[in-house]
Amino acid sequence: MTNKVDIQTRQMELTPKLEEYVASKAGRLDKYLPLIEEARVELTHHKSARLATDRSVAEITVWGKGVVLRTEERSDEPLAAFDSALDKLQRKIERYKGKHYHGRGDGRSVADALAASEPEPEDGEASPLIVRRKTFAVHAMNELEAVEQMKLLGHENFFIFLNDATSHFSILYRRRDGSYGLIEPAVE
Repeated sequence: MTNKVDIQTRQMELTPKLEEYVASKAGRLDKYLPLIEEARVELTHHKSARLATDRSVAEITVWGKGVVLRTEERSDEPLAAFDSALDKLQRKIERYKGKHYHGRGDGRSVADALAASEPEPEDGEASPLIVRRKTFAVHAMNELEAVEQMKLLGHENFFIFLNDATSHFSILYRRRDGSYGLIEPAVE
C-alpha cells in the first residue's frame, strides 16, 4: 500500500478478511493516478432496503493534490458493492487523466501550457489568443441553397458562403426562434 486507506463500516462488522481485501485494493489506487494520497472506504449495510440488491453500499472517496473523486455502488454483498465501486472509480480516474494529462504529451496542465505559450505583451495589454485556424472551400450559392447546405452539414449555429447574387461573403445564422438571419458585410 502506498496511499493511506481509511475503512469505516456502519451497521455491519468489519471482518479481518474484508479489511485486508479492501485495504489491498484501495491501497493501490495511486497506481492509476499518482496524485492520490488518501482513500476513504465506507461500507454500510441497510437491513430495511426495498431491494436485496441495495442492502450493501460501498462509498469510495479519494483525495490528492488538487483532486477529489467519489463513487458509490450498491449490491447484495459488501465485496461486490466494493468491487463495482472500485471499477467505477477507475473509470473516473481515467476520465480525469484524459482531461488533465492527455493532449500535451508532457504532463503539464492546461494553465501551465497556455502560460508558457503566450508571449508577454510589450504595452501591458493582453492580446487575444487564436487557438485554431480553419480553412475551407467556399462555393457561390443563393440563400436557399445555403440554408439547405447548412442543414446537410449539421451546422447548428452559422454557415459562411459566397452569395452569388451579391458576389460577397455572407453569414447565415440560426436565430433563437428557429428562423434564420443573414449577415452581409459591407466594405467601407
